[in-house]
Amino acid sequence: MRKSGWAAATGLGSLVLLLAACGGSSSPTGATGAGSSSVQTGSGSSGPAAPASSVSAASTATKNGGGSSPGSATPHHTAGPQPSAGISSIPPIGTTVMIVQHSAVGFVMAVAGGQVVYTYSNDKKGSASTCTGTCAQTWLPVTGTPQAGPADTFPGTFAVVKDASGVYQVTYNGLPLYTLKGAKPYTVTGNNVGGVWHVVPLSASDIHT
Repeated sequence: MRKSGWAAATGLGSLVLLLAACGGSSSPTGATGAGSSSVQTGSGSSGPAAPASSVSAASTATKNGGGSSPGSATPHHTAGPQPSAGISSIPPIGTTVMIVQHSAVGFVMAVAGGQVVYTYSNDKKGSASTCTGTCAQTWLPVTGTPQAGPADTFPGTFAVVKDASGVYQVTYNGLPLYTLKGAKPYTVTGNNVGGVWHVVPLSASDIHT
C-alpha cells in the first residue's frame, strides 16, 4: 500500500508540474505582437508600441519628404494683385488731360472733367499770358503737362509757357489757355465775353470711337 500510495503521489505531482508548465507558456498573443511592433519601429525600448495608424502616418510623411501629411502641406504663396493695363496707362501726377467736348456751339476743347477752355485775344503766340491781376482771378490759367485724351486728336500742338509768377501755363498753337472760374462743366458761358474770350473750335472727326 505504501508503494502504491507513493506512486500515486508521484504521478499527481508530475501532473501538477505539467499543468504549471503549460500555463506559464500561454502568454496573450496581443502582448507578443506589441513587443514585436516596438522593435520594428526602431524605438529601442520595451514600452508600448505606437498605434498602427500612427505608424502608417509616419510612413506616409517619410515618403512625402516632410513631417506632415499631404493634406496639411504648406500652400504655395502667390504674388499680390497685379495692376491692370488700364491702371498702368493713367497719366503721371501733374498731367492735364485735354479732350474734345461737344457743347452748345459745337465741338470745343476742354480739360478732362468737362471744363471748357478759352484763349484771350490780347495774348500773343509764344508769349506769356497778359491776363494778370483781377483778370487772372476770373480767368484761371490751365496748368500742368498737357496730354491728349486717349480718344482725342488735336490738329494743333500743345506746349507750356512760363508766366510772370513762375507758373507754367498750357498753350495751344502758342496761345495760353484758360478756364472760367465758377463755370459749370460742358458750358460755354465765357465764349465771346468782352469780345476777347473765345472757345477753341474743333470737330467731331477729332474724336475716335
